[in-house]
Amino acid sequence: MLINLADVFTSEGKDRRESVPFEADRFSYMGNSYSIREKSPANLTFTNIGIGKILTEGEIELILEIPCDRCLQSVDVPLKLKFEQELFAPDLSEQAEGQDGQQDFMSGYEFDVEAFVNGEILINMPVKVLCKPDCKGICKQCGHNLNEGECGCDTFVPDPRMAAIKDIFNAGKEV
Repeated sequence: MLINLADVFTSEGKDRRESVPFEADRFSYMGNSYSIREKSPANLTFTNIGIGKILTEGEIELILEIPCDRCLQSVDVPLKLKFEQELFAPDLSEQAEGQDGQQDFMSGYEFDVEAFVNGEILINMPVKVLCKPDCKGICKQCGHNLNEGECGCDTFVPDPRMAAIKDIFNAGKEV
């Protein structure tokens, strides 16, 4: 959804509040697409803080369905996002370039809520998602979820320092 902010950019001290529904049902991150199970509207406040400058403040709550990093079971991950960002009028683009973040969510005086919220989700994505802190993961041989019980696969890992001796015995050579 696009919000025209021309009136806020041109009126010093103007304050505008918007409650905008977040319409996306999926979020793409690092080649994966995650389902958005629940979402609240994005509550935004736009405040003129100077000539051609707006301070955007807001919040949104989401629940993403992300697979566990160890066992691949789906986990509901709640994200409560609070953000604060300065926006610059298109005629002050040289000031915007000096800032750390690019304004990919601005097109002229139009503010793209979807692009802005997607950027905030991206910044706040958890590094590691686990279904439980002591998740055992999956078997390296058969792929069985080890949280549900043992699979019976041989998990013996020989000491790599003994590999040379094992090769001697397998070759039938004498020491």
